Amino acid sequence: MTELIQAVTASVAAFAATNIDDIVILMVFFSRISPTFRPHHVVVGQYLGFLLLLLASLPGFLTGLIIPPVWLGLLGFLPIAIGIHQLFAGEADATDVQTVTEESSAKNGLLGRSRSFLNIPPQTFQVAAVTVANGGDNISIYVPLFANSTLAAMGAILSVFLIMVAVWCGIAYYLTRHAVIAHYLTHYGHRVVPFVLIGLGVFILLESRVYQLLISS
Repeated sequence: MTELIQAVTASVAAFAATNIDDIVILMVFFSRISPTFRPHHVVVGQYLGFLLLLLASLPGFLTGLIIPPVWLGLLGFLPIAIGIHQLFAGEADATDVQTVTEESSAKNGLLGRSRSFLNIPPQTFQVAAVTVANGGDNISIYVPLFANSTLAAMGAILSVFLIMVAVWCGIAYYLTRHAVIAHYLTHYGHRVVPFVLIGLGVFILLESRVYQLLISS
């Protein structure tokens, strides 16, 4: 039970830290709702894009079945490094994220309107494409998290992630109708992310007992 609680806590922290900028993307899409671009296109597209990111991160879990967890725990330094970088990068990166997401939305909008892909509605494909394009950091955080998870913990993490996608969509839809809250979230929410990433990295290091490597050496 303790393992599952830790897995749920870590997965919530990991999802929030890696998807804070997705709130901005989802708000852009929800603000464009029209008779031909419906809310379900945004939700389904977000799920589709996020599932592709999870598939790209699964090799971390498969590797964890072969390599001893204590060695995989060294991957915990990755989210710590990303968190420290974001902490010192500050406002510049936050501005860049918002600019890139809006430009990606516009560029993929042309692709989405051109044709459907594998029978996926073009509106849904547009959202999925932007989600994947903006998810590079997600993979770098999810791989060490998956690599240090048991099968039961992995199931809990994936379940939480899928629930959090729905929560994120709901929050973004709500924020498109409350400009004041949206302003504070998009301008100040990123300041919390570095500390969450550093905490997540420390959790991975402790959970995998990396300190045993130092003791044995």
